[in-house]
Amino acid sequence: MKRFVFIVGVAVGYLFGTASGRRLLERLRVWGADVWADPRVQEYVQEYEAQATAFAKQQGTALWEKAVDAAKSATTGSTGTYDAGTLVEPVLDADDANPGTADIR
Repeated sequence: MKRFVFIVGVAVGYLFGTASGRRLLERLRVWGADVWADPRVQEYVQEYEAQATAFAKQQGTALWEKAVDAAKSATTGSTGTYDAGTLVEPVLDADDANPGTADIR
């Protein structure tokens, strides 16, 4: 593992510390931009963006429903209406979290 870290450090030093390394980095940047602009790559990007959007919409709806159910159950008593007696005070507040520290401003 130490040898791997050393080799990576030498490679990074070469790329950022020498003129020929910076030229290599520039060629890699241009190559990467060309690959990204390739229409075949962009087809895949658009396909996966559409899948991710559909998944996010599906999961967002499910999460919204769970959040609404949790909020309703937290604010309703056994009768199904709001009951202030079911609310619990917080165990710690900001002053209890750091006892003995002064508010310095």
